[in-house]
Amino acid sequence: MTQDDAINSAEKVTHFGFETVAEADKARRVRGVFDAVAKRYDIMNDLMSGGVHRLWKAALIDWMNPAKGTHLLDVAGGTGDIACRFLDRTGPDARVTVVDINAEMELVGRDRAIDQGRLNIGWAVGDAEKLPVKDRSVDYVTIAFGIRNVTRIPLALKEMRRVLKPGGRFICLEFSKVVIPGLDQIYEEYSFKAIPRIGKLVTGNADAYQYLVESIRRFPDQDTFAKMIAEAGFERVQVRNLTGGVAALHSGWRL
Repeated sequence: MTQDDAINSAEKVTHFGFETVAEADKARRVRGVFDAVAKRYDIMNDLMSGGVHRLWKAALIDWMNPAKGTHLLDVAGGTGDIACRFLDRTGPDARVTVVDINAEMELVGRDRAIDQGRLNIGWAVGDAEKLPVKDRSVDYVTIAFGIRNVTRIPLALKEMRRVLKPGGRFICLEFSKVVIPGLDQIYEEYSFKAIPRIGKLVTGNADAYQYLVESIRRFPDQDTFAKMIAEAGFERVQVRNLTGGVAALHSGWRL
């Protein structure tokens, strides 16, 4: 019996990159990945994407077009990147709550926010599948490059809908499936050959970035994920591809 067979016979399983693991073990292993790279996470994002991730995040805020004085819940938003962009758009009367399963990532984001004088961001360590947030209490929910690391994605989507006020909006930014012929092959080569090497050079941890590349490949395509969002109860679900589908924005409303 292989290790995978033994796990399957004992309990529910999921994927951790290309590896099969027990559902109960995935969150711990994901925390380990981000503990290892937290202090250099944003630097790696710039290096891996050539800075394009900043344009993708700007596109998220532009599509949201948030109203002043509103409340955002940013899930898996540990470094505070989306939170700060939201506050830049909405002004000092707005609020953000950041929930992340990884305390090390939140420490990086909290320290940066304090250094910038941003005191209207609340920080909570918590799981996307059981958000420490009241029902119908926020105007927007975002998750950027975090949903693919969640063990039970349908449960997390339902949680994010639960905390939205009626009329509230959910937006997810995530790596997706390239839709331009030829670009997909170039992206595949770059992802598996270059990114782990860059990760080792910058963070000393190639395995963490090998997992991240594998997790992108395991994530559902645009249409499949859009159906999952609708099945969680969101309405008016829409998708926008970014950079030929390297990343995509998914939007849904609680009506």
